[in-house]
Amino acid sequence: MNITTKLDQEVWHDIQDPGAYEWWYFDAEDQTSGISIVLIWFSGFPFSPYYTDHYEKWKKRTVTDAPTPSNYSAFSFQLYENGREIINFIREGPQELFESSRSNFGVRFEKNRFSYNALKDEYSLEIDFAYPARHNEVKATLVFTSIRRIIYEKKDTNNGGKVPLHQWLLAVPKADVQGLIEIIDQPGGAVRRIPVKATGYHDHNLGAMPMQEYISRWYWGRAFSDRFDIIYYIVFFKKNEYQPVALLLLHDNATETVTMHEKVVFHESNFKQGLFSPHHSRDLVLHCENTTLKIHHRKMLDTGPFYLRFRSDIFMQIEGKNYERIRGISEFLNPARLQSRFMRFFTCCRIWRDEEQSIMYKGYNSFKHFLDWNNR
Repeated sequence: MNITTKLDQEVWHDIQDPGAYEWWYFDAEDQTSGISIVLIWFSGFPFSPYYTDHYEKWKKRTVTDAPTPSNYSAFSFQLYENGREIINFIREGPQELFESSRSNFGVRFEKNRFSYNALKDEYSLEIDFAYPARHNEVKATLVFTSIRRIIYEKKDTNNGGKVPLHQWLLAVPKADVQGLIEIIDQPGGAVRRIPVKATGYHDHNLGAMPMQEYISRWYWGRAFSDRFDIIYYIVFFKKNEYQPVALLLLHDNATETVTMHEKVVFHESNFKQGLFSPHHSRDLVLHCENTTLKIHHRKMLDTGPFYLRFRSDIFMQIEGKNYERIRGISEFLNPARLQSRFMRFFTCCRIWRDEEQSIMYKGYNSFKHFLDWNNR
């Protein structure tokens, strides 16, 4: 897994290899109002059961046409309020719904798009989608203005550097996010308007092969406080002889200094597992040089067969001095579960794909709509 911060890597790489993936990720959280959002554009949706199914059939030669990544494009939008899911929308479709460029920054999926203004160093996001399964529509305008960028690059040196292409672009470690979200009930037309004034984050991932064939597990997270901003990232590989790739970024807001730790000792404990949640650690310890982080995954915000999202508490010690708890967002991915046909069946309940009729999708969203109605 290569790590970079080069802005020119923000373009669409248009990787054509079967099983390839690419996504642009934005999230924002306002701890005062309890609102948090996640938006992701995909070309080659790596978590799609339809994409994985096509890839496996092609690999086994039961079909002759290789899957084209952009034919499995997608857009997802999640909105949480005080830890409760409000919107969880994932729409997947063919390449006709997706638009991007090898030279300009920006992506469109249907009417959902983002563009980049280099002079202001900001991303403008325009969201407009119908969500028939939950009887509503969502419209939003959001602006992610970069607070800082960093310069950093690290190559995956496993196997002498001769490894498949997987890359993490740490594009915007911290952003100021302003905007408005509107949720329109259907068919009544009642509108809920949610002003957004939050702290955000943006990155961009890509790979030339399915993650489940190369990566075994992946922890990453970020947290912002008055004194420190923290980003951590640790990825383990299926080949045991390959060393994990790790990074711990600390920004000291008092001194305006950035420290990048590459040599991270990592410890997992308090393991949990459920039918629809992969085997994972609820407590992590990261240690490097004179710094120790203790991360507790306090509240689960989103759960799936292969992915988990947490509200986390981070306790930090630097040179023997303890700092107050920092609240943040942590994520975990176990790509191996993408290979399970049983789990793929249930994953379909979260994804709306063109020309695919899914009883699971309709049943799941009918149940969630019922819960939404009763929680009003």
